[in-house]
Amino acid sequence: MGLALGVVGLGRIGALHVQTLLALEHVSSVTVADVDADRARQVAAELSVDAVESAEALVDADIDALVIATATPGHVPMLNLAAAARLPAFCEKPVALDLHTLDGVRADVEATGILVQVGFQRRFDAGYRAAHAAVLDGRLGRLLVLRAATHDPFPPAQDYIAASGGIFADLHIHDIDAVRFVTGQEVTEVYADGAVLESEWFERLDDVDTAAAMMRLSAGALVILSGTRHDPLGYDVRLEVFGTADSIAVGWDRRSPIRSLEPASPAGGPGYRDFWDRFAPAYRAELAAFVDAVRAGDPSPCTLDDARAALAVALAAERSRRERRPVPLPERGAPQRVENRLTDLNRGKENDGRPHG
Repeated sequence: MGLALGVVGLGRIGALHVQTLLALEHVSSVTVADVDADRARQVAAELSVDAVESAEALVDADIDALVIATATPGHVPMLNLAAAARLPAFCEKPVALDLHTLDGVRADVEATGILVQVGFQRRFDAGYRAAHAAVLDGRLGRLLVLRAATHDPFPPAQDYIAASGGIFADLHIHDIDAVRFVTGQEVTEVYADGAVLESEWFERLDDVDTAAAMMRLSAGALVILSGTRHDPLGYDVRLEVFGTADSIAVGWDRRSPIRSLEPASPAGGPGYRDFWDRFAPAYRAELAAFVDAVRAGDPSPCTLDDARAALAVALAAERSRRERRPVPLPERGAPQRVENRLTDLNRGKENDGRPHG
């Protein structure tokens, strides 16, 4: 017997999740809802699924589990709705932009005992899983240095950036979680900086389009992190891990959007266009894992504790960028939230970007 799934939030990633769920063996039906009812009806018609008028109606539609793909401010209300209805939930990242709110919903979830899986899809990517296995079985020896990078081909839209929590909470939270997943270690200190080098409107939103950070892990290894909102060759996500016995890389292949100048380098194909082009199999695998966990009653493969740990590092990185100093984790008196400043945007000049996954 397949599961009846509900999906709330039908932006690009939400619509892709619907398509993915429809192709899974153990899903019998998908029902959708969005704050824009016309959008919900349009997606439902395109994908031949049912639409309801609200998230509350979705929860009342006799579904077995809820997939939350709203904008970030909707994540916690939707998780609270799922907890009240005793429904297992899959929630996109970041769950929240402040630790107090995240701790509150985490307590509610623990009280009801529902399964919640957070959408850090790199945990389900074949390369990242292989790196995790290599570290776990000791093939790399003692870890020395990691290099992590996420470079967007172009920025998301200004209204998205304004509510995103900034480059560390939005773009780099995936890198932070991936480093924790691959190494099994926690970040104990971060020193971050950023700049506006291409799109001046980031300045008005108190954000940056270029970032770098140095992080220290609990067993002593160092992590070098870089990110940009502009990459002319495509969507570039990589992780390199250097140990005393071996060195490995994730994200180096014929479509990596970086051009080698070495004469012996093989010619590459076109760079990855976006997050879905790069991680489509991982997105499918994470939803399949969610469905399997719901059916079997298994624990979550990516918990709210994982979401909290990644957010705490992102908050520390943002504080470091603003105060231009290293920030230990945890730090007494540290800010518990990321401030969003939705300014009066010039819509006529708004960048036609889309939120990444």
